[in-house]
Amino acid sequence: METEKLCIYDEQGTPKGIADRQTVHEKGYWHETFHCWVAGRQGGRNVVYLQLRSDGKKDFPGLFDITAAGHLLADETVEDGIREVQEELGIGVGFEELTPMGIIKDQIALSGFIDNERCHCFLYKDLENIDLRFELQLEEVSGMAKADFEALAALFTGTKEKVNVEGFEITSDGRKKLFERAIGLKDLVPHSTGYLEKIVESIGRQLRGLA
Repeated sequence: METEKLCIYDEQGTPKGIADRQTVHEKGYWHETFHCWVAGRQGGRNVVYLQLRSDGKKDFPGLFDITAAGHLLADETVEDGIREVQEELGIGVGFEELTPMGIIKDQIALSGFIDNERCHCFLYKDLENIDLRFELQLEEVSGMAKADFEALAALFTGTKEKVNVEGFEITSDGRKKLFERAIGLKDLVPHSTGYLEKIVESIGRQLRGLA
């Protein structure tokens, strides 16, 4: 079966052509993705939301990840990436509601899988009734978790080994199961240290109102 077509680039972002998704990850071609982090002020503290990837996902099943993210297809613009928020989380968000955080490079290298991404990163800060607004695309996302932002930043930058999260998971019979647990980096998709450090720096700057 033919896979999705992606534009490929050099590391600086110069277009180099188009390749299918499988080839992109086999060869390690640079390509572009859309990342949306949901974070903001809630209950007197800064929090950030993580998605729990479905156990049925081919890549990194059952791990926590960016709130909503996905590849930009060859015929898509960065603005089209908003579909990831709408599809995965079920939240009706306009692109103009997002705060841009620039392009951050991310690299994941595993056996037979080389993921070199130029990530267009955005922040969505409207947390009003957010927990009631999630309608998850269960083939992709099986749950959501919330963490204290400062604690998660410490985990991402290596000064903390575990962080407490609370959230919910949709069970195989459709029930919403609440959970609280401590997670470490092994429980998250293995994004590069450079990406994680830069993303928490960017989110922190936005939450402090210094952007």
